[in-house]
Amino acid sequence: MMKFRFRRQGADPQREKLKQELFAFNKTVEHGFPNQPSALAFDSELRIMAIGTRSGAVKIYGAPGVEFTGLHRDTATVTQMHFLPGQGRLLTLLDDSSLHLWEIVHHHGCAHLEEALSFQPPSRPGFDSASGPLSLARVTVVLLVAAGDMAALGTEGGSVFFLDVPTLTLLEGQTLAPDEVLRSVPDDYRCGKALGPVESLQGHLQDPTRILIGYSRGLLVIWNQAAQCADRVFLGNQQLESLCWERSGRTLVSSHSDGSYAVWSVDAGDSPMTQPTVTTTPYGPFPCKAINKILWRNCESGDHFIIFSGGMPRASYGDRHCVSVLRAETLVTLDFTSCIIDFFTVHSTRPEDEFDEPQALAVLLEEELVVLDLQTPGWPAVPAPYLAPLHSSAITCSAHVANVPAKLWARIVSAGEQQSPQPASSTLSWPITGGRNLAQEPSQRGLLLTGHEDGTVRFWDASGVALRPLYKLSTAGLFQTDCEHADSLAQATEDDWPPFRKVGCFDPYSDDPRLGVQKVALCKYTAQMVVAGTAGQVLVLELSDVPSEQAVSVASVDLLQDREGFTWKGHERLSPRTGPLPWPAGFQPRVLVQCLPPAAVTAVTLHAEWSLVAFGTSHGFGLFDYQRRSPVLARCTLHPNDSLAMEGPLSRVKSLKKSLRQSFRRIRKSRVSGKKRATSATSKLQEANAQLAEQACPHDVEMTPVQRRIEPRSADDSLSGVVRCLYFADTFLRDAAHHGPTMWAGTNSGSVFAYALEVPAAAAGSEKRAERAVEAVLGKEVQLMHRAPVVAIAVLDGRGRPLPEPYEASRDLAQAPDMQGGHAVLIASEEQFKVFTLPKVSAKTKFKLTAHEGCRVRKVALATFASVACEDYAETCLACLTNLGDVHVFSVPGLRPQVHYACIRKEDISGIASCVFTRHGQGFYLISPSEFERFSLSARNITEPLCSLDISWPQDTTRASYRLRESPKLSQANGTPGIVLAPQSRNGSPDPGHSRRADTPEPPEAMLSPMSVDSATSADTTLDTTGDVTVEDVKDFLGSSEESEKNLRNLAEDEARACSILIK
Repeated sequence: MMKFRFRRQGADPQREKLKQELFAFNKTVEHGFPNQPSALAFDSELRIMAIGTRSGAVKIYGAPGVEFTGLHRDTATVTQMHFLPGQGRLLTLLDDSSLHLWEIVHHHGCAHLEEALSFQPPSRPGFDSASGPLSLARVTVVLLVAAGDMAALGTEGGSVFFLDVPTLTLLEGQTLAPDEVLRSVPDDYRCGKALGPVESLQGHLQDPTRILIGYSRGLLVIWNQAAQCADRVFLGNQQLESLCWERSGRTLVSSHSDGSYAVWSVDAGDSPMTQPTVTTTPYGPFPCKAINKILWRNCESGDHFIIFSGGMPRASYGDRHCVSVLRAETLVTLDFTSCIIDFFTVHSTRPEDEFDEPQALAVLLEEELVVLDLQTPGWPAVPAPYLAPLHSSAITCSAHVANVPAKLWARIVSAGEQQSPQPASSTLSWPITGGRNLAQEPSQRGLLLTGHEDGTVRFWDASGVALRPLYKLSTAGLFQTDCEHADSLAQATEDDWPPFRKVGCFDPYSDDPRLGVQKVALCKYTAQMVVAGTAGQVLVLELSDVPSEQAVSVASVDLLQDREGFTWKGHERLSPRTGPLPWPAGFQPRVLVQCLPPAAVTAVTLHAEWSLVAFGTSHGFGLFDYQRRSPVLARCTLHPNDSLAMEGPLSRVKSLKKSLRQSFRRIRKSRVSGKKRATSATSKLQEANAQLAEQACPHDVEMTPVQRRIEPRSADDSLSGVVRCLYFADTFLRDAAHHGPTMWAGTNSGSVFAYALEVPAAAAGSEKRAERAVEAVLGKEVQLMHRAPVVAIAVLDGRGRPLPEPYEASRDLAQAPDMQGGHAVLIASEEQFKVFTLPKVSAKTKFKLTAHEGCRVRKVALATFASVACEDYAETCLACLTNLGDVHVFSVPGLRPQVHYACIRKEDISGIASCVFTRHGQGFYLISPSEFERFSLSARNITEPLCSLDISWPQDTTRASYRLRESPKLSQANGTPGIVLAPQSRNGSPDPGHSRRADTPEPPEAMLSPMSVDSATSADTTLDTTGDVTVEDVKDFLGSSEESEKNLRNLAEDEARACSILIK
C-alpha cells in the first residue's frame, strides 16, 4: 500500500521571503567568440562593431564591458549588416532576404538592443525582372544612402529597389531595372547576355545621390539617383566579385573571379570606358582564386593601401585563407587558420577630411577576430580585450578561482605581458571603444582556467562582462613530440613568395592527443598549481617572475600495485625531456608524476599547506609528497571484471563481446524487475485509494513525495574503479577527541575511502613543514547501497559550514572552522546526497534526488548565497546540476530543497558536462565550442552588461510607434532558453508564432551591481572524462523533445493571438 505522512502545515512565509532575497536565476552574459559568425559591420562614428551569426544572433561590441545581444525570431543566417551612422541603429539582411531594423534604446539609464521593424520582400514577379520562379526574388546586396534614411537593395535578377529605412517600406517608382541600365550600354556589349545579379553597391562619400552599381557580368555603372540616369559606364568583361570607390570619387577599383583587380578612372570623358587604367593579378601568372573583397584607402603621404581577401594561386595555395595588404612596394600576405568572413578598416569618414589615413585593419574569421595596427611598421596585431577564441585549441576542462589576491593577480598579468610584448613604437590601443561601461569596478578578481587539447592552460579575467585573456601556460615543452620536426620541414619547403605571415592564435590541431589537459587545480595563496593530462601525467608547477633553466624531477606511481591479470592496451606514456630546460616567466614545472598505467587522470586535488597532491585514474588513486619528491600512497580500485578500463580512451580495440554481454544482462534484468512490479488488481485498488486519500487531504499540508524504485547497480559493471573525486580535510577520523589531516576518495562504484595522514608539523615561524615522510593509514571505507558514482565529498565543521581552503584560516583570511562540535561528511552521489557524522560515519540525513525527481546528479558545489536585503546575512547551500539540465539548490547540512531552475537544455549534453559552479552562486557552461554562458543563482552576485551609448537621432525620426514590444535586457543568442523578440511586421500586425516571454522577471535596479565575490577554487570539469556521458543520458535527453516543441509552439500561438487582440 502506498504510504505517505504529513510533515508540517503549509509553507513558511518568512522562509519564502528569505528565499527571494537569497536566490534568483539569471543568464547574464555570453563570454568568448560568437559561434559561426557570418556578417560584420562597424560604425566609425560611435566606434562600435556588430557581428551576426548563422543562428540569427546579433552581437554589438564597444569598449570592454559594452555589449548588446539580440536574436532574430527565425533561425536564419545573417548575411549582411549595416549601421546607420551615429544613430545606434542596425539594418540586418538574412538569407531569406528579410530585412530587420535594430535599435539601441535606453531604459532606466542603461542601453538595450531591440528589434523595431522587419521587412519581407513581396513574392511577386514584379519585384524582380527575372522571368524565373518567385524564389529568385533574392536580395544580394544592401547599401545605405542619404545618411541612412534610404537603402538600395540589389537583387539576384539585376534590379535595384529603394527602401525607406525609418518605416521599412518600398519606395514606389524609384526601382532601377536592368533594362534601364542596358539603354546606356553599346549594342555590341549587350549581345543577348543578361547583366546577372547585382554584386556590389557603393555610395559616394561626398555626393549621396550617386551610386556605383556592379553587376556579376562585369558592368560598372555610376547611377545618378536624382537625375535618374547613368553618369558613367565601365564595360568590364570579367566576372565581378567586389567594388570599392576611392574617397575622392575619381578612382574605382574592382576585383574579379580570376584573381585580378582593375583600377578605373572616373574622369576620362563621357563615353563608356572599355579598358581599365590598370589591371593586376597579384599572385599570377598561374590561375588564381577569386578576390572576394577589396578596399582602397589613401594616405596623406601619397601612398595608398590596397587590401583584399583571396586571390591566391589555385594549385599551390588554394586552400589558404589570406588577406593581402599592399602599400607602395610592400606586400604582406596575412595567413589565417580559418575562413575569412569579412574585414574593415578603422579610418576617417568625415566628409571634410581629404584622406582616409587608416589606423587599423579588423578581420573577422570563422573562429577569431584579428586587429592589426596599420600605423606601426610591421603592422603588428593588437591584443584583444575580449572576443578571444576560447577554443583556439579545444577546451577539455575548466575551473574557477575567485577572490584572487592582488599580488598573485599582478604576477599573472606580468607573466602574460612578457609572453606577447608590444613593439615600443606601437601607440594604437584597441580601436573599438564606443559606449560607456556603467558597471562598478569589481571588488574581487576572478580567474577562469581552461585546459585544452594541446596541453595548454589559459588564464582568463572573469571578474566582469569582458572575458580578457591574461596568460597561457604550455606543458608541451616538457615532453618529446614530433611537432619540432614537422615545423622544420614546413619552414624548409615554404617559399619566399607569396610573403606569408602567420596571424591569429586559432590552432585546432594538436601535436599529440596525449597532451590534453584533463584536470587543473590552483592554490591562490602559494601560487602553486597542478595540471593533469590524458596520458597519466601530473605536473606540479610554481609561479616564477623570471625566466629560468632547470631540470624537472620525474617520479612514477604504479596504481595497479602488481595486480595480476591486467594488461594495459591503451596509449603509451609521454617521454619527458631530460636535463635542464629553459622556462619563461610564469608557471614553471617542478615535479612530474607519471601514473602507471598511463590512463587519463579523472580527479586531482592539491593541498599546498601539506605539500601534497592526490590524483586518480580509472585504475586507482595515489598520493604524492612533492616537497620530498616521493610517493606516499597508491591504491588500486579495479574490480576483477574491469577489463574495459585497461583499454584507455584513445584505444580503438573495444571489447564488443563484453559490451554485448552487458547489454543483454541489462535487458534481462529489466524484464525480471518488470515482472516483479506487474500491476495486479489489488495494486490498482490500492492506487485508487491513495488518490482518493490525496484528494481528501488539505491543500496546505506538505507530503513526502512518492519515491521511484531505483535498481542497484551491478558490482561488476565496467569502469567501476574510476576515481571521480578526491578531497583533503583536517577533521576527526580516528576518534572524536583528535583531529588531523585526512584524504578522501570516491569511485564510480559508490565506494568512499578515507585515509588518516601523518603530516609533519611546520617549524616555528615557518609555513614550510619538516622534511619527515608523510604516512597514510586507511581509516574508513564506505560502500553506498546503490553503488552510484560518488560525484563530490565535503567535510562540514561543527556549525555545518564547509572547511576553509588551505592557508585561509592560518593567515586569518577566513573564519577558523569549529573544531569543538561534531564534524560531518557530505557525500554526493549521482542519485542522492547523504550526510554522515564523524568519526562514527553513521547516516545523519539524506535526500534521494533520483527517487524524488527522476534525474541524476552531474555537477555539485557548495556555494555561499548572500542576501540582497541584508549585507551581513548569507547561507551556505549545495548547488546541483542534473542530467536534465536543471539546477537545484539544497540547504546544508539539512539537505532541504530550496529552489530549482531550468538552466540548460537537456539535449545539450556537452553543455551539461562542461558546467562549473563558482563559490558564490554563479556558473559557466559551454553553449558552443567557443562560448561560455554565464548564469547566476544568487540574487546579489550578478555579473551582467550595464552600459550606455551616446547616440544622435535625426529630428524627424519617429521610432517608438513602430516598436511592438520592448525587449528584455538580454536575449540568448545561441538557442539557449531566453527571450525572443516579437517585432512588428510591415503592415503593423505582429508576426504570429514568434512571441515568447521570459520565465523570470527582470531584477530590480538594486540587484544590477555586478559583484563577483567568489571564493576559492571551484570543482573543475572535464568534457571527455569517462563516465560523464552515458548511453542512458542520451536516452534521457532524447525522450520528450517533440512534446516540448509542441508545447512551445502552442504557447507562442496563444501569445500571438493575445497580442493581435490588443493591437486591434
